[in-house]
Amino acid sequence: MNDRQLLRYARQILLPEVGIEGQKRLQDACVLIIGLGGLGTPSALYLATSGLGRFILVDDDTVDIANLPRQILYDATQTGQPKVACAAAFLQRANEAAHIETINRRLSGNELLAVVRRANVVLDATDNFESRFAINHACVAARVPLVSSAVIRMEGQITVFRRDLPDAPCYRCLYADGVDEDTCVHSGILAPVAGVMGTLQALEAIKILAGVGVDLGGRLLLFDGARTQWREIALRRDPHCPVCGDTAATVP
Repeated sequence: MNDRQLLRYARQILLPEVGIEGQKRLQDACVLIIGLGGLGTPSALYLATSGLGRFILVDDDTVDIANLPRQILYDATQTGQPKVACAAAFLQRANEAAHIETINRRLSGNELLAVVRRANVVLDATDNFESRFAINHACVAARVPLVSSAVIRMEGQITVFRRDLPDAPCYRCLYADGVDEDTCVHSGILAPVAGVMGTLQALEAIKILAGVGVDLGGRLLLFDGARTQWREIALRRDPHCPVCGDTAATVP
């Protein structure tokens, strides 16, 4: 870490929980962010400005004018351009030392598993159960921590799945099967609620990478933005889970 970086991250380094070693761990780490929408963009921005060293950004979508209220890395001049390219350019300006890799397509199966294995932490910022199930399956197989969040209307939820730790639950322990899809396209969303949940995803990733505090492993936080209230639910591994249960296969 050079003198400029020491100065830049001095306020974080001053925290006794972080220090030089914690900041160095952030600099050496790689985070995979899947989905660069209302959750993925604030997550990516705070990870970049906190000094994360390497990003893998995955999204197959383009910027739309309806994205702009909550997807904070884009502007109206970028309508129709790939989100991964626009996000990478913004993040590179925010942290010129970061190495940023982009993947402008959906990943699945062995290709998804191979990319997950290159990361220290995965952020699921997608908006559908098919993607969430696939990402969870890959993270379980690779034993990579997964920070999962979702947001709709004025409500959000976030948790951390640590299948790198003994007897920890996975996403399928929480949702054994997909439920009826409810998306912001049909139900709406208030932009700052996405910002709250995406920022918390960045916080959880930093805690895991830098070894700071206690992450949300085994706890699901539910946010009611209309009342500004939080509720916490304990999560436990389901021994009959089709992904991480006692008789489940370990490779997608």
